[in-house]
Amino acid sequence: MTGHTRVHGKHGDFAIEAKGLVKRFKSGKSFVEVLKNVDFDARHGDLTMVMGPSGSGKSTLIAALSGLLRPEEGRVDTLDVDDLWKLSGSRIDKFRLDHCGFIFQGFNLFPALSAIQQVEVVLKFQGLSKADARRQAQITLEEVGLGHRLHQKPSALSGGEKQRVAIARALAKNPQILFADEPTSALDGENGQVVIRLLRRAATEHGAAVICVTHDPRLEAWADRVIHIEDGVIIDDQRRIPNPDATLASH
Repeated sequence: MTGHTRVHGKHGDFAIEAKGLVKRFKSGKSFVEVLKNVDFDARHGDLTMVMGPSGSGKSTLIAALSGLLRPEEGRVDTLDVDDLWKLSGSRIDKFRLDHCGFIFQGFNLFPALSAIQQVEVVLKFQGLSKADARRQAQITLEEVGLGHRLHQKPSALSGGEKQRVAIARALAKNPQILFADEPTSALDGENGQVVIRLLRRAATEHGAAVICVTHDPRLEAWADRVIHIEDGVIIDDQRRIPNPDATLASH
């Protein structure tokens, strides 16, 4: 997350441009269409909120955009890749490792690893030496306010601290695209505020395309763009001026 040059790739300001995404799931003897011919794009430096009720297709959309869930139809052009879904599975995995960060509602931390080790693991996968991985992990954890908790395991951390470790892990490799799926849903207002400020900063200061799926209307104030999806269809798409001074009251 520190001082890298941003490479925009052949698709210019757009980190992602998806066209005609269709995703169906089998339900009994029939199929349920969860994404219905969805077009989507996201720009570098933007915090894009994808909002909608439970079951609207928003998490499925993120999974299709990030190479986690193959759509039945449509294409995803991203960075230097013309149609992510034409790559082999191993090349999609490498694309995610090299260019994407992920933050999930359930933190997805390893119980046996300390905070600094959680972040180091990802950096070592990217090929950093042990010393470089440790240095970058410490810098990133300090950036998210956890310099004093480097050696604590998840069992000793609060929910807000666990989510900040997960964010540090995502940000440490300076991703060009950052996907966040309900990152504040398990947090109170104060910790949610810390998280959304970090996501805002990843977009503004580091030029990442931050795509945040949420049903939490409190987060809209920080967004450059708010997209509403219902029943697998985008029903509203508005650009706005973010308010970095907004406060996140508790539910």
